Amino acid sequence: MKRLLSFILCFGILLFWSSCRDDFEFSPSTGNLEFAQDTIYLDTVFTDIGSSTYSLKVYNRSDDDIVIPTVQLENGINSFYRMNVDGQTGLEGEQEGKFFEDVELLANDSLFIFIETTIDISTLSSLENQFLYTDKILFDSGSNQQDIDVVTLVKDAVFIYPARDEDTNIIETLTFDVDGDGTPDETTLQGRFLSDEELTFTNEKPYVIYGYAGVGTGKTLTMEAGVRVHFHADSGIIVTDGATLNINGDISSDLDTLENEVILEGDRLEPLYEDIPGQWGTIWLYNGSENNTINYATIKNGTIGVLAEGNQNDVNDKLTITNSQIYNFSSFGVLGRATSINAENLVTNNCGQSSVAATFGGKYNFTHCTIANYWNSSFRDYPALLLNDYVVDDDNTVFTNDLIEANFNNCIIYGNDNPEFTIESAGSVFNFKFNNCLLRFNNSTLSGTDLYDFDDDSFYENNVFNEDPDFEDAFENLMRIGENSGAININTTTFGVDNDILGNSRTSNSIDAGAYIFTTFED
Repeated sequence: MKRLLSFILCFGILLFWSSCRDDFEFSPSTGNLEFAQDTIYLDTVFTDIGSSTYSLKVYNRSDDDIVIPTVQLENGINSFYRMNVDGQTGLEGEQEGKFFEDVELLANDSLFIFIETTIDISTLSSLENQFLYTDKILFDSGSNQQDIDVVTLVKDAVFIYPARDEDTNIIETLTFDVDGDGTPDETTLQGRFLSDEELTFTNEKPYVIYGYAGVGTGKTLTMEAGVRVHFHADSGIIVTDGATLNINGDISSDLDTLENEVILEGDRLEPLYEDIPGQWGTIWLYNGSENNTINYATIKNGTIGVLAEGNQNDVNDKLTITNSQIYNFSSFGVLGRATSINAENLVTNNCGQSSVAATFGGKYNFTHCTIANYWNSSFRDYPALLLNDYVVDDDNTVFTNDLIEANFNNCIIYGNDNPEFTIESAGSVFNFKFNNCLLRFNNSTLSGTDLYDFDDDSFYENNVFNEDPDFEDAFENLMRIGENSGAININTTTFGVDNDILGNSRTSNSIDAGAYIFTTFED
């Protein structure tokens, strides 16, 4: 009984004490809020594509609990910005995300304001296809009013996307002859074929692609110098039977820059996404596509950079890729399957599997290429270069195909793993050779075996092993070689590739391996 009386007495005192507290009596704001920043910069967005969400921290440094009478956007209901204040969306209707009343903020505490935008550039007075859109977040009014600027650069773009059925809400998918039997097959790839008017990409505006942009039979997609292509998630380009892709980038008149190159990447423009792999699909050179060329392009941040299939016996190579860079792919940089690829001054790096995979036989010639892999986002199963002549189906049946040739001349094949090239043969015709290359291979178990007999001049000739390539910063995809590189003076012939990727001459008698001639880095 005494315990019960004591509990009741204590509870009563606590209740009385709580009723006397004035901690939760809020005073009006006096215009002395502090902010983590005086301007919110939302990174560049494309018209009609929502931005990421950005935050602003607001502080009450006083010892009083305060209430902010209003928090609003200066442009009101016409603002393209939307706000969320500590989890609240504000007034309903047109004012939602635009206007907030009586926002409470405890003494010596803070709150978060989250802001995002979607802007239609056609409603703005754009200049050269871009517009700086601004607004303000207003705190309180009158003499107590404080404000924070909000700024976004908006770019206009050419949008390519599949249709959506208004009744079923199903998105259009690509239909073409998948099996080569002459019968069109409907695929599960969301996308559509480009019209004749869309087959030339110019540098007037960037292109934003949703789904797969298809190049139909007998058609050629041409990308002119300076073109910028941005892919949404699960999007890409597919070049079908009898079609062609020509990417015609160019080098700047001022060497050491590639400002006229063609760039293909994801559609998120924020710095956070600048080097994130897996943001889009692939450039798919489907079986039957022909005479594809890529010159002076940077392809980055997808799943597979370029996937080339079939046509290994055609007179012209399936793909000719020159003076180009392929970075940051969650799977492969270049993946060839029973195909023919000719590459010169190609730089590949930072891929979740292999930077270059020449698989299921075919015909491959790589000259003055830098095939590197410094992937550090996860464990990878494959080396920088994978070379084989077979595939294995779901029933573990092995199918082989002749490796007609695979020549690597004056190349660097290196990375942060060891070894950085793997050669696997299951068939009878398997021709390959490494000439004057810098190679990373230090494996006592494999060295000296048939495919790794480095003294056999029919496979390996005048190569350098395991010396530091002295890359400028391989983890940042800066792949120029320095004055201490093991790739310097590796040969006396250029194999016909007389200039490096930046247009610097290789005509001296001492030729460096890889896509770049060596340079002296500034401290």
